[in-house]
Amino acid sequence: MWFVYLLRCADNSLYCGVSNDVQKRIQKHSTGKGAKYTRSRLPVELVWQSAGMDKSTAHKAEYYVKKHSKRDKEDLALGCGHLNEALLQRFKVMPR
Repeated sequence: MWFVYLLRCADNSLYCGVSNDVQKRIQKHSTGKGAKYTRSRLPVELVWQSAGMDKSTAHKAEYYVKKHSKRDKEDLALGCGHLNEALLQRFKVMPR
């Protein structure tokens, strides 16, 4: 199973990623061995995670989330807003 996730960085920015083991991936981010974006923005905190899906759908959903504004991603982290509904309709992505 694959998951899409949102991390809040120390500078209050949001990072969207995809992984088949979110906790292990967060540990990588937290030690500076994750994405280049998060290395200079430590510490990071998980603020949203999808339910499991296949790898292809997870990557498509991640791409879709990344195209949206920070405001939309903030709403997603709160479990509301049109991005949350769009993910459900387009990709059958539910929050975990």
